[in-house]
Amino acid sequence: MGLLFNSAKVVTVREPVHSDVPELNNAQLAAVYYGERVGGDLYDFLRVTPDRVLFGMLDVAGRVEDNQQIVSSAQQTFRSVGAALFKRAEINEADAMIELCLELNRTILQAEGGGVRSCPAFAACYNETLGTLCYFNAGHTPGLLRDEVGVTELKATGLPLGLFSHTTCDAPMAALPPGAALLLVSRGVVEGKFKGEEYGLDRVKECLTQERSATAQEVCTCVLDDVQRYTPPAHNDMTALALLRDAQAKLMEVQ
Repeated sequence: MGLLFNSAKVVTVREPVHSDVPELNNAQLAAVYYGERVGGDLYDFLRVTPDRVLFGMLDVAGRVEDNQQIVSSAQQTFRSVGAALFKRAEINEADAMIELCLELNRTILQAEGGGVRSCPAFAACYNETLGTLCYFNAGHTPGLLRDEVGVTELKATGLPLGLFSHTTCDAPMAALPPGAALLLVSRGVVEGKFKGEEYGLDRVKECLTQERSATAQEVCTCVLDDVQRYTPPAHNDMTALALLRDAQAKLMEVQ
């Protein structure tokens, strides 16, 4: 039986808090936001053990002036519940990710007195020692994992949060070999339009395939710069998050 948490308490935080990106062993994390914040995009990072980092991206439906309390409550749950679930060295990461997904869903449903509000979400635990990800994708834009073979979509493993009280998500594993990169983009990126045509996930894939930068920050910036050239000023949030594993990571581990 997983851990249970009470998410019904009154939340006094009014705005999401700033999240510092943790330094990783033989890898990098970065997130970049483009344009004026108008929607409910949230990204966060949390070191939960000496060799595990939890990160996630949420996209709460609605305008920022209407959903700020929900976004703040979701971040508070992500941090407090994530830390509690992953604090032990020996855990079942899949069970912990599923429990985190359930608690985030409860928080979003109960925030501001309850109600249905769609919130696509992608969250993952990166194991620095093994170079693996355990993740859930609750109706979010697919994560894109680039390795020497090509680009793989980490597609939805469940429905968006905030819609049903007993929704569940699977939590599969993915490996990041040395030199691999994971890229997450918000819905505002793929839905950016020019003359009625969306920017689309295929263009994001093309950017990721061609971009061979040495930093995770540059991977994010490459995509956001490209969508900025494609579409007029955004009417939705545009966010990118990248995890880049060093090409020499395996050699360093052996040594």
